[in-house]
Amino acid sequence: MSAMRTVLGSTGLVAVLGLGYGMWSIITPGEERRKELIKNLPESNPGRMEETRKRNALVMQALKEAAETDDNIASGLRRSR
Repeated sequence: MSAMRTVLGSTGLVAVLGLGYGMWSIITPGEERRKELIKNLPESNPGRMEETRKRNALVMQALKEAAETDDNIASGLRRSR
């Protein structure tokens, strides 16, 4: 009885894993679609990438300034609204 339960449990587990893998392979895009997605990413546009670099630099500068000060910057933002 115990051996039968082990065999059925193992078979069920293999079936569930096979079903999961089958569903995953159906959902994932093909090679052509993957190349098209990569081509249309914002990082592939040099102008957009430069804007992102500038924005990230400004954010990092603001974070650095906020870390170096003892003032509560967030409270100043609430008063100015």
